[in-house]
Amino acid sequence: MSAVPGLLATSARRCRPRTLRGRLSLIALTTAALVMVVLTVVFNTIVRQRLQQQADDELRTRADAVAATVDTRHHPVRVLETQGDAALDTNVWIYAGTRLLEHPSSAPPGDTVTATAARLAAHGDQRCAAMTAGDRIRLCAEPVAGVRPGAGPAAVVVTAMDLTPYHASADTLLIASLALDAGVLACTYVVTRLAVGRALRPVRAMTEQATRWSVVASAQRFGAGDRPVELARLGVSLDELLDRIRAVLRHEQQLTGELSHELRNPLARITAELDWWQARPRSAAETRATHTAIADAATSMRTICETVLDDARAGARTVPGTADAMAVLRRLAARLDAPGRITLTVSGPDTLVAGVPAALLERIVAPLLDNALRYARTRVALRVAPEPDGMRVAVVDDGPGVPAAFAAHLFQPGRRADPEDGHGGAGLGLPLARRLARSADGEVTHDAGHTPGTRFVVSLPAG
Repeated sequence: MSAVPGLLATSARRCRPRTLRGRLSLIALTTAALVMVVLTVVFNTIVRQRLQQQADDELRTRADAVAATVDTRHHPVRVLETQGDAALDTNVWIYAGTRLLEHPSSAPPGDTVTATAARLAAHGDQRCAAMTAGDRIRLCAEPVAGVRPGAGPAAVVVTAMDLTPYHASADTLLIASLALDAGVLACTYVVTRLAVGRALRPVRAMTEQATRWSVVASAQRFGAGDRPVELARLGVSLDELLDRIRAVLRHEQQLTGELSHELRNPLARITAELDWWQARPRSAAETRATHTAIADAATSMRTICETVLDDARAGARTVPGTADAMAVLRRLAARLDAPGRITLTVSGPDTLVAGVPAALLERIVAPLLDNALRYARTRVALRVAPEPDGMRVAVVDDGPGVPAAFAAHLFQPGRRADPEDGHGGAGLGLPLARRLARSADGEVTHDAGHTPGTRFVVSLPAG
């Protein structure tokens, strides 16, 4: 028995429409069915009561007509003979007390209908009763000449009527109302499906458009448009969703570009070491040096990946940490292969501690130093200095500097002042450096007033 409710619930879930159109149509059909049932019950109840009242009124009218032929002025009570007695005496009983004065020829004194008429007459007042004797019969009693104090009426007239025609009319109205209900419900279901389908057509079109636009990261949007309020709100929500999808795709592309940009130097070192090692037989010491350089480059690659990916995860802020600023920058300067014509110097107090992890400090300064080495003529300087609220790392070179017209686009991903200048790069290093610095409550700025050459300043919290 305990499995029956589960089976019923499963059947109900399977029978429930899967589409919003079907569910709304089912809800409308159910609501209309409940309303029609209530209206049908109320209507037919009122009709049956009204028909019964009409039957009672007709019975009392006939009783009044018969009562006019009863003489109660003399004792014993007698019934006067008048023209049309045959019509008046149909289904009529006249009682004087318990004495039956007249009865229909079809209902002798021992008949069931006559017995019911006698019980009604015994009460001596106006009342009606129904009985079934083959047919449904309605009987009503009417006292004649009023009720005397301390005694019953002088006579009582009981009239009867076959209710079959009235019940046939009531049944016909019930069948007609049920047929009308079925037609209304069918029309309600069809109209609801058509209306809901028409109302959902713009939603379906907007969904298909949003799907197409999201695949190609299109800049097209729904906007406000001339739509109903609900569809306008849906359009705004879809626009926001498309913007987020496009931002995610753009962020993914940026992350891929940044990783490729940052991994280029370690990969170049590994390739150079392998080429140098394979060029001719090497001693054991040279082989160990090559292995050490390759391992160091691999470690650098892993650090780069971890740093960039940690920063990219949901835009989370950097985990607090500290680093010996001078040690990190000296290690970074030693790892980068500066051209022979360029002098690279690192200066600053050895006691200065940065309020960021060593890997993050290296990844912030590395793109700036890489750019400086790429464009410098003879010298590049890393200058570390304390500040009241943290520390500052300045990357200075004596190259051509940043064109004034390009200064506003300097930190935009993928932008370069002159892509045909013969220098490598994808325009991603500076944006990455600034984003990593900001994740640690720092900043990367360009000193436009510094001449000649270029000066970038990294501001970071102190450790």
